[in-house]
Amino acid sequence: MNDEELRRRLSIHEDPPIDRLLSPFRSFIQAEASSGLLLMGAAVVAMVWANSPWSESYTQLWQADISIRFGDFEVSESLLEWINDGLMAMFFFVVGLEIKRELLAGELASPRLAALPLLAAVGGMLVPALIYTGFNYGRPEADGWGIPMATDIAFSLGILYLLGSRVPGGLRIFLASLAIADDLGAVIVIAFFYTSAISYVSLLAGAGLLMFVIVLNRLGVRSPLVYGIFGIGGVWSAFLFSGVHATVAGVLMAMLIPASMRINPRRFIDRSRAALARFEDASNPMEHTLRSTTRQNALYELDVATDEALTPLQRLEKGLHPWVSMVILPLFALANAGVTLDGNVGSMLTNRVTLGIVFGLVVGKQVGVTFFAWLAVRSGLARLPPGVSWRHLYGVSWLAGIGFTMSLFIAGLAFDDPAHLSMAKVGVLGASTIAGVLGVLILRRAGN
Repeated sequence: MNDEELRRRLSIHEDPPIDRLLSPFRSFIQAEASSGLLLMGAAVVAMVWANSPWSESYTQLWQADISIRFGDFEVSESLLEWINDGLMAMFFFVVGLEIKRELLAGELASPRLAALPLLAAVGGMLVPALIYTGFNYGRPEADGWGIPMATDIAFSLGILYLLGSRVPGGLRIFLASLAIADDLGAVIVIAFFYTSAISYVSLLAGAGLLMFVIVLNRLGVRSPLVYGIFGIGGVWSAFLFSGVHATVAGVLMAMLIPASMRINPRRFIDRSRAALARFEDASNPMEHTLRSTTRQNALYELDVATDEALTPLQRLEKGLHPWVSMVILPLFALANAGVTLDGNVGSMLTNRVTLGIVFGLVVGKQVGVTFFAWLAVRSGLARLPPGVSWRHLYGVSWLAGIGFTMSLFIAGLAFDDPAHLSMAKVGVLGASTIAGVLGVLILRRAGN
């Protein structure tokens, strides 16, 4: 074997075939608008499937029972319930991580910066809830008042990113902060108002496990695996049987994930430079890395330094976000957005539940967000982000009316009656479509 052939065999190709093959998919996943497009596609498939000759298979699939048993312990739920109670807990976990990051180092960390999106979010929750209550006051369907309060962060931000340079960067930050604050409000509403009969034994068990996780945090435990075991195996299970919706466990666990670096930036730079220097000194193009103990140790040291410089919160958020946005949320939409339109479309559209949700999301959101944002600026508590006009903000207030994921989720908690749930779904899907289309039209004109 000559030297040239040895170098060729030992060299590492920068772009192996699998990377070139997967490159388009990676680009799609990394695009901010991708999750919104997938959600839209999943909703369309669900509607077509639920109204096709194979509609019965749609219902049967999601109602299929799935059981998990450990000895005498057994959990049995339908596939739909596993998605809504289980997988959506992961979605709320990522939401909790985003909320914590924003509270610690984002737009919500400073009272001055947080005032505008927080007050806008409050208005965007109160006014829709009041409008819905006005349509359904004194009726059993009034329990659905929380449905039009929600904003779908994936859909709304995805549409905003599709507009590209037509919207200023500060507007994206404002909408993201508003949606995160809105999610926090939705979690509070779910925890306090959409909770069934409480099992205090299970709730105390969950609280005890959360206290234990706090102790682990204080002791400096940083392994995501440890938090996953106690979070999924312990806290989630306890909340599942407590009567408090299990997704709340996801947010509470997220708040306990460490958000600090183990080493400071200066120490990380020094250790990384030292490791790279040792790797370079031991480099030999004729020798495979596996044969060089010095190079292996240098790479290991660099890996350890990087691990200690990244916070567990960063690692989990970055690692889980693609799975949540590209798998869990589209699967939730596919399972929940299917509504059978059996010829009573007119009665469904004129029902008080449907009208309350449509007017809540389409009218209430844009009025509440804009008016409360105006109050915040007018009172001197906040100011508009640089480059953002009132027309920009008004356009975003329409995008905030895209309830979709969170609205569908709350609808499933609010209504046990399939007829009311179907009407709520029609209202959410119709209102989200109207709000999205008009929001895009307003923002396109605002950018001219």
